[in-house]
Amino acid sequence: MDLFSNLILGFSVALTPMNIGLALIGCLVGTLIGVLPGIGPVATVAMLLPLTFYMEPVTGLIMLAAIFYGAQYGGSTTAILVNLPGESSSVVTCLDGHQMARRGRAGAALTIAAVGSFFAGTVATILICIASPPLSEVAMRFGAPEYFALMVLGLIAAVVLANGSLIKAIAMILLGLLLGLVGTDGNSGGTRFTFGLNVLADGIDFVPLAVGIFGLGDIINNLAKSEGERTIVASKISSLWPTREEVRRSVPAMLRGTALGSVLGILPGGGATLSAFAAYALEKKISKEPHLFGKGAPEGVAAPESANNAGAQTSFIPMLTLGIPGNAVMALMVGAMMIHGIQPGPAVMTEKPDLFWGLIVSMWLGNLMLLVINLPMIGVWIQLLRVPYRLLYLAILVFCLIGVYSIKNNPFDVLVTGFFGVCGYTFIRLKCEGAPLLLGFVLGPLMEENLRRAMRISGGDPMIFINRPICLGLLLAAVALVIMVALPSIRSTREEAFQDEGG
Repeated sequence: MDLFSNLILGFSVALTPMNIGLALIGCLVGTLIGVLPGIGPVATVAMLLPLTFYMEPVTGLIMLAAIFYGAQYGGSTTAILVNLPGESSSVVTCLDGHQMARRGRAGAALTIAAVGSFFAGTVATILICIASPPLSEVAMRFGAPEYFALMVLGLIAAVVLANGSLIKAIAMILLGLLLGLVGTDGNSGGTRFTFGLNVLADGIDFVPLAVGIFGLGDIINNLAKSEGERTIVASKISSLWPTREEVRRSVPAMLRGTALGSVLGILPGGGATLSAFAAYALEKKISKEPHLFGKGAPEGVAAPESANNAGAQTSFIPMLTLGIPGNAVMALMVGAMMIHGIQPGPAVMTEKPDLFWGLIVSMWLGNLMLLVINLPMIGVWIQLLRVPYRLLYLAILVFCLIGVYSIKNNPFDVLVTGFFGVCGYTFIRLKCEGAPLLLGFVLGPLMEENLRRAMRISGGDPMIFINRPICLGLLLAAVALVIMVALPSIRSTREEAFQDEGG
């Protein structure tokens, strides 16, 4: 009965004109940035983060969340039509989606992707409703040692599941941890890593860092490409309806992709991209006709599109219940909550039930909006793909810098954004992911604070981490992950899973 009363509260919050209007705007913006290659959801959420300062907390989070899962929808449009993923989680959709388009089945592929995403989003939202309350109950028993161990596990999982080189992922997390130390030490009152600059006494602000690495870094990287690499040629759309055979092959793949994405999305560092790759690999492995994959198999569209949307939405579970961001966008959501003075974690459900349940209900409403607006607007997105990037980037750049400046009216923040923009471009060239750095930056200060609290509780005895069962279990899980990824067979499987099978 509690669940129904909570859902009623959620609908009463989500259906207010302001919240439903901004959810719709978020869905449209998310779809747009999913369609436009080179502007991911991380960069967009980072750019729009300053706007939430002037909104109610729940309204701002609803808009940011809609952008995130809207991008999962939009990314499939360009992946299918022009073989260019607008979003990293749509890379796998290119393999069979574009082949379907070349055979004149673009409309069917887009419908399969949209329906699969809606189904997965609905299931994931139900899962959040069911799983969040018991998880929060468990988390309420957590003390400082348990939170420290949980954050250690989260960072190690983020390294294990990060795309690409393990060494680079570890280096990025360590760099994020170091950046999080900049500023005044809350224990001693001394300054750390400020290099004599008083403006750094309060530490590096979250928004300039995120906008610089993900927003400006992407802009510089796109401008470094030749005009030919950025030009997109659109395809024509025929019928939007899949055949009976395509439906028969797609439905089981949607179910499996949804189940796999829902599980992987909860893991720190997992999320949409890993879910899409894993779902495609699973379908290819269990298929009786694996030779059809890469040649226009409908399950090659249904499975990854369902998985990436399920993974995107269930990644909200650890953020909302434990206060642990599982990926870069969740780290930005944590930053948005902190801007409003809300401490993410299990207390949010009891202290701010309107925010918690309003956000969850808005996810289902947003998925419904996306299903309704995506298919009719395909023609509009195709026309937008023809806008030259040299015109688009100026608007994006100005919007980024105005947003950063408006938070504190501090010109130094603009300089910091520019510095991290160059860093972001460097990371892209070196093939280092920015997400682990952001996770390290967010979790670093929290880890330090909880470590100090645990040491004060125990009088400096490190055995406190061993003597508490939950804490010991989390640390053993972290050690198990390290051992697993060190094994040659696991490491080679991991590297194979992240390879783009389409070349």
